[in-house]
Amino acid sequence: MGISMQAAGPALQGLVQGLQGRKTAILGHMRPDGDCIGSQVALCRMLLAAGIDAICVNRDRIPPNMVAYAQGVTFLTGDQYVPDGRVAVAVDCADASRIGPDLLDKFGGKLWGNVDHHASNPGYAEHNIVVKTAAATCHVLAYGALRHGLACDAATAKALHLGIVTDTGRFSYASATAEVFALAAELIERGANPAETNFLVFEHESRGKLELTKRFLNTIQFHADGKICSGELTQADYAATGTTKEDKEGLVEFPRSVEGVEIAVLMEEGRDGVRGSLRGRDPRLRLDLLAGKLNGGGHVLAAGFNMLGCTLAKDRTRILGIVADHYREHAAR
Repeated sequence: MGISMQAAGPALQGLVQGLQGRKTAILGHMRPDGDCIGSQVALCRMLLAAGIDAICVNRDRIPPNMVAYAQGVTFLTGDQYVPDGRVAVAVDCADASRIGPDLLDKFGGKLWGNVDHHASNPGYAEHNIVVKTAAATCHVLAYGALRHGLACDAATAKALHLGIVTDTGRFSYASATAEVFALAAELIERGANPAETNFLVFEHESRGKLELTKRFLNTIQFHADGKICSGELTQADYAATGTTKEDKEGLVEFPRSVEGVEIAVLMEEGRDGVRGSLRGRDPRLRLDLLAGKLNGGGHVLAAGFNMLGCTLAKDRTRILGIVADHYREHAAR
C-alpha cells in the first residue's frame, strides 16, 4: 500500500528519528540512474545532518556523469562494503530484488526502511514510505525536506534536483506537475543548478556512446502495426564501442519518440539473460504490469524487466509476443 505525499513528510521525520543511534546504509538499485543516486545522496546527507552514521552502498558504481553529486558522502560498491552492523534503508527500489541478492545478503536479507515512488512497490521493508503518485523518489524526499524541515543544504538540493530532472524527463512527462515545479524552484533557491545538471547528465557523452547509439538504431523494428517499436544491444556492441551498460541510458527514448508508437522496448542481451526497458505514453497500458509478466517492475509509463537464462535468438519472439498481447489487452479497455 502506498501513502499520500502529505503523509510522507511526517513519515520521513519519523524515519530519521527511528534511525537515531543506528549505523545506516542507504541502498539503491542495480545500474543506478539519476533518481537512485540523487535520493541516496540526499537521504544520506539528511541523516548525517541529524548526527546519524550513514553511508551509501550500491551493487554497481555511480555513473561517471553523476559522480559530482556524491561528494561529501561515503559511497561504496557492493564488493567494497564489509558488513559492520548497519541497518539498511532502500531508496528508489520497486522491489527488494532490485538491490541485488549478494548485497542484500550482507544485511541478512532484511530492510529496515523503504522510500520509493514505484507503482509496483509492495512495501517490502519494516518501515515503508511509498508515494505511488510521486514523480520521483527525490520528489518525496524534497517534499520532506522543504515542507517538513529535514536538512537541505546546497549539495542536498542539487541531489534532489538531479532525481526530479531525470525521472520527469527534464520536466517533459505528465508527472511534472505544478507542485513538482514549485519544489524544483525552491531547490534552485537552495543551491541546485539546472545548467550544471543539464551539462553533466545530458551533454557530457562520449564518442563511444554515439557509436553505441548508431548500433542500437540499426536494430529498430516495428511490431503490432507500428504500435510497438523495439531495439537491441548485445555484449558485442559494448565491446566494439568501448562502452558499458551505463551508456545505454536514454536510448529507449528514441523509439518512444516515434509518431504512432505506444510502447518502446530496449532489449539487452547479457551473460545471464535478456534485460529490457519499457517506455510508453498512455497510462492505460500499465507498463508496470507488463514488466511484471517479464520478471520486472517499475512505473506506469516506464519499467524494466530481467529474463534470466534467455537469449535474443531463442526468446526475442516470445518476449515481444508478451508485449504485443499486453498491448492488445490494455489498449482495448
